[in-house]
Amino acid sequence: QVQLAESGGGLVQAGGSLRLSCAASGRTFSNYRVGWFRQAPGKERDFVAAISWSGSGTYYSDSVKGRFTISRNNGKNTVFLQMESLKPEDTAIYYCAAHLDRGGRYFARTIGEYDWWGQGTQVTVSS
Repeated sequence: QVQLAESGGGLVQAGGSLRLSCAASGRTFSNYRVGWFRQAPGKERDFVAAISWSGSGTYYSDSVKGRFTISRNNGKNTVFLQMESLKPEDTAIYYCAAHLDRGGRYFARTIGEYDWWGQGTQVTVSS
């Protein structure tokens, strides 16, 4: 069992930055790939970014590529999502999720591929 807890959300103006954190507890965190998803009101939960167990591999959705950076510190059992040049359409609840890292170049991008989820943190970008 892996427990995940997001933090770092808040209210920011368009063009601003935020850094989200996903703190993990439970099993050895370095065995897991971690992804970030987001869900806007009335919309489905969408994939944002993912990172391999070592941090050497990352994958981003087209909507955030070049603006968001995912990273991790396994010594601190934490994954980060640095968000730059924020837009009002980035407003959503952001969730981190994890699954066992089975290797390979494919990064999971659907909800069903992840086994453990955090409770989410709200990000609001004002225009």
